[in-house]
Amino acid sequence: MFIGHYGVALGAKKINNAPSLGTLFLAAQFIDLLWPVFLLIGIEKVKVEPGNTAFTPLNFVSYPFSHSLFFVLIWAILFGLVYYFIKKNLKNSLLLGGLVLSHWFLDLFVHQPDLQILPWDKLRVGFGLWNSVILTIIVEGLIFIIGSYLFIKSTKAKNKIGNIGIWSLLIFLAVIYCINIFSTPPPSEIAIAIAGLAMWLIVAGAYWVDQNRIRTKV
Repeated sequence: MFIGHYGVALGAKKINNAPSLGTLFLAAQFIDLLWPVFLLIGIEKVKVEPGNTAFTPLNFVSYPFSHSLFFVLIWAILFGLVYYFIKKNLKNSLLLGGLVLSHWFLDLFVHQPDLQILPWDKLRVGFGLWNSVILTIIVEGLIFIIGSYLFIKSTKAKNKIGNIGIWSLLIFLAVIYCINIFSTPPPSEIAIAIAGLAMWLIVAGAYWVDQNRIRTKV
């Protein structure tokens, strides 16, 4: 899942406006931001196998440290604790920890059985929505559209940048999503990792957008 995670983060702004959109993006995509680092240092493994699923050519051979439920729980707790020590806000910390954890459960619906619950156990789970391109696009698209709507309704632009910025970000995410669907498979694991690291730019863009928007009166 890709834009679905961002959709959840956008919608979370409606629940609590205090954390920046950048921080919400960082939490929702945290384990996918760790994953390319783990690929590069060789402790996790992915293969490019066209036809592995209808939606993606990637075979997630092993990613116990970033994507097993056990470690996702650890990352969620650590993320929330770090935020709490910095901001001293328990409510926001719980929200952000929940966003980190939400990533695994959203992935559970789309992945074929390759997600581990315990990193030392061979049991792997996944409901396999990626076996249908149409259903994947519908589900992810709805999450993204609803999240975007909630964000736009719960905030307003302070200036022209705040208005142009959010629409530019949303369109950029949608374009990247379409490119991922219709482009040729990546040439190597290294290329996948580098593309994954580029997602930090999306987080940076979200911080910039949020600085130029304020919460609407409820």
